Amino acid sequence: MFEILTERFSRTFTRLKGKGRVTPADLRSALREVRLALLDADVNVGVVNSLVERIRKRARGAEVSRSLTPGQQVIKIVHSELVKTLGEEPVPLTVKGSPLTLMLMGLQGSGKTTTAAKVALHLREKYGKRPLLVAADLQRPAAVEQLVTLGQRAGVDVYRETGSSNPKRVVRAAMRHARSSGYDAVVIDTAGRLQIDRRLMNELAAMAEIARPQERLLVVDAMTGQDAVNVARGFAERVDVTGIVLSKLDGDARGGAAISVSEATGQKVKLVGEGEELSALAVFHPDRMASRILGMGDVLTLIEKAESVTGPGDADKFVRGAVNQSLGLDDFLEQLHNLRRMGGLNQVLAMMPGGARSGIAGLSDDEMSRTVGIIHSMTPEERRNPKLITGSRRRRIANGSGTTVAAVNRLLKRFADTQRMMNMLSGGTNIPGMGMEGLLQPTRSRRRRRKR
Repeated sequence: MFEILTERFSRTFTRLKGKGRVTPADLRSALREVRLALLDADVNVGVVNSLVERIRKRARGAEVSRSLTPGQQVIKIVHSELVKTLGEEPVPLTVKGSPLTLMLMGLQGSGKTTTAAKVALHLREKYGKRPLLVAADLQRPAAVEQLVTLGQRAGVDVYRETGSSNPKRVVRAAMRHARSSGYDAVVIDTAGRLQIDRRLMNELAAMAEIARPQERLLVVDAMTGQDAVNVARGFAERVDVTGIVLSKLDGDARGGAAISVSEATGQKVKLVGEGEELSALAVFHPDRMASRILGMGDVLTLIEKAESVTGPGDADKFVRGAVNQSLGLDDFLEQLHNLRRMGGLNQVLAMMPGGARSGIAGLSDDEMSRTVGIIHSMTPEERRNPKLITGSRRRRIANGSGTTVAAVNRLLKRFADTQRMMNMLSGGTNIPGMGMEGLLQPTRSRRRRRKR
């Protein structure tokens, strides 16, 4: 996610970080690189100009000149202004209504049908709703069948009318069915349409008039870049859009849509799709996204994902163990499994600060299987205390697991890197939302040590 943009920013800011004084020439050079990086990432030109100008005004003032670390202060300003561009604060879904009704719309191929199932699952898991999916996309072949299949995977009922060609009639009947059957949330999947197609846009407005949805969500493919701005403006002219869902964000290496759409249209991004799994839907946090774009990671989301698969107590236990250097290889193996359950290693890596990624980078499914075999070939004492594993023990473990000493060495190095990674995460940074201070209270032993 945003790989190209993040690399460009990282190179630019690395040059600034070590400077004791930021000269006007340094600032001009950095802002030129920021501007070029944003334009190459297909960010809307107007948004780029506004963002760079705000950064320039703040960076020229006393805010930087009086700072002890001017280079880092400039980076902090870039982060702060990028947060404003992305929307400043997360905007939650409206969850009140009888029934709560959400209508999804957008271009064909934007990911509406999959997003509809994700939204229904989100409402059930996070808000305890009993949702009903409505198959009102009657134009695309197999769209109804696709929604039924997704509904089965999500454990959500789907309303459909076999042979119907009138989406307005389907919506009207679905709303009656939802009220009479006790559903407290309705998610309507509509057909893809161009914002310039007057007939289809009028049809969409008519469906909205029938359903009276509390949320009219525009689904935008994140990989469309700044074209997302034109799409959002076109739909907003015909239908009162209440929020945007960015789909396929995990496949967007540039970031143009995510950075452009909120400031350029005035519409807030409410949700983002970050993978193919139906659970891969998240609330959009501008501050966290800005940190990820700037290569600073997203520790808070990482912790939330960890808690979703392990529970708060287990996630806290793992971090405490790593910080106190008491993490064993059994814990390490368990955490690798958890990482896969959190959406895959690539997604997890994207949420880690750049320097904290080396511990698990490059770990493939095949290597995961070898890792399991190597750890299972160790004695309980060796798994608890890897420092016991000398050269002769490494040869024995390699023979027992059918691997090589080099493979055992790589595992032990990866384990040590992971411990260092957790120490880095526990230390925090100067960017809001990037530290774990306050999330982990000091242990009793550490409190006693401070008192002494």
